[in-house]
Amino acid sequence: MTSARAPKTHADHYSYAVYADPAMAESFETARFGGPIGRLIAESQERVLTSFLTPVQGRRILDVGTGTGRAAIFLAKNGAVVTGVDASNEMLAVAARRAADVRASVTFDRGDAHHLSFADQSFDDVVCLRVLMHTPGWRASLGELCRVARERVVFDYPAMASLAAIQAAIRKVAHAAGARVEAYRVFRDRAVDAVLETHGFRVRDRHRQFVLPIALHKRVGSAPATEKIEGAFAAIGLRDLIGSPVTIVAERCAS
Repeated sequence: MTSARAPKTHADHYSYAVYADPAMAESFETARFGGPIGRLIAESQERVLTSFLTPVQGRRILDVGTGTGRAAIFLAKNGAVVTGVDASNEMLAVAARRAADVRASVTFDRGDAHHLSFADQSFDDVVCLRVLMHTPGWRASLGELCRVARERVVFDYPAMASLAAIQAAIRKVAHAAGARVEAYRVFRDRAVDAVLETHGFRVRDRHRQFVLPIALHKRVGSAPATEKIEGAFAAIGLRDLIGSPVTIVAERCAS
């Protein structure tokens, strides 16, 4: 691992401080992907990555904000040559251990989404999940994903036109009042598309996941109930209108 530090302009932002906590790093995987809904989310994420990136055999893929390495490990086990970067040494240590446990070959290193230390188009594809919603400068970060990708970028975000926007607003108020919460942002599709266009990319496909907030599904804690409810919303077209989070695959435009 490198010994580089997060930029001073960002180091005090919650997205750096929270994930530098060893206790958070150790509990992250269970908190995010544990339980029936967590497993459902993990399986959905894997299906979307497979759909957007197949075939991955032999492709060089960068996972930005790899966290505990779930996406990186999945892609490596399917034959990709994967590098995972994260600003948190604590999260990277957990990722490396998890990869070793399942004998997945992934190169993990310290890296910041705002300033990736790779040459232009160093990777065939770049993946960045659950990061832009937290990173201080999302436009700069998305520009970096595009810069180092030769062909495709896959990333996600909570949609402004969704019930997640209500939760995001509540969290911002709570964070401003001193509560220890992650005050994530939500995005308008057209704002994301505009940044991609600036960097020579266009959206090939969008996948919208849930109509109801993930937190509500986790509170209920029933995968069959979630699948039934969300299936009904999808059948009437509601998921396509206000589903969130949104996962995008964008491709570099022909020059």
